[in-house]
Amino acid sequence: MDIDQPEVVGFFDHKTFSVQYVCIDRVSNRCAIIDPVLDYDENAGRTRTDSADEIIAFIQARGLKVDWILDTHPHADHLSAAIYLQQHFDAPRAIGEHVIEVQKLWKKIYNFGDDFAPDGRQWDRLFADGDRFSIGELEARVMFSPGHTLASITYVVGDAAFVHDTLFMPDFGTARADFPGGDAATLYRSIQQILKLPDETRLFTGHDYMPDGREPRWQSTVAEQRAHNPHLQDVDENAYVALRRARDAELPLPALMLAALQINTRGGRLPEPEDNGTAYLKIPLNAF
Repeated sequence: MDIDQPEVVGFFDHKTFSVQYVCIDRVSNRCAIIDPVLDYDENAGRTRTDSADEIIAFIQARGLKVDWILDTHPHADHLSAAIYLQQHFDAPRAIGEHVIEVQKLWKKIYNFGDDFAPDGRQWDRLFADGDRFSIGELEARVMFSPGHTLASITYVVGDAAFVHDTLFMPDFGTARADFPGGDAATLYRSIQQILKLPDETRLFTGHDYMPDGREPRWQSTVAEQRAHNPHLQDVDENAYVALRRARDAELPLPALMLAALQINTRGGRLPEPEDNGTAYLKIPLNAF
């Protein structure tokens, strides 16, 4: 096996259709955790750590060392378990630098007070487009790939690219672009940049919606996406924007969006408990 081919292990969360990843350098036995999920029962207002604990158990069983805990963007469909995992592994948490723009946008939506600083200080590192970093002996680089959100980035590690909410599996299509700060034309351009990677590049998507009831899948290649993705066949930017806007108009907002973004714009940190010892979420009424 080529040492520039990381081992990638995906963990599928059936509730949110999200895929969490452990990206492993085979030489050093060091790894990065990408897009971890903190379980949330919205009916009971209760968080759980089952998904993150599965990742912890896997890493411990394999004897891996964690170099990074990475998010590709502030997620709208699940809470981030980055803080919880950092407490276990003492690894730096990182996200793209344009998260600051997302923080400013959602600070207004939630009417957060002065105790919320929209400057990215909630993470240990903010990545810029083209930044490089290491996972063990593997070199990783950052591609700014907005459109789904203002802050979305792709991590390219050897022959693997973690493309988050841009491309789904080739039998399903591409991601929505109608959240605050999203833009279908920008998403189209980001996808075109991803498709300039070598044909054999393994693409790992952030979600799988299991069309026709098939089993969850999350790995494809650039060549497979070009050949089979239904949203990318013989469409230019204008046609893609029209397709994406028509599709997005039919989609409901994610069930956890208003809970998730007030957590995820804080780097995964839950609200501080109030004087009765209980923490509270803030939900804007009639804002969407």
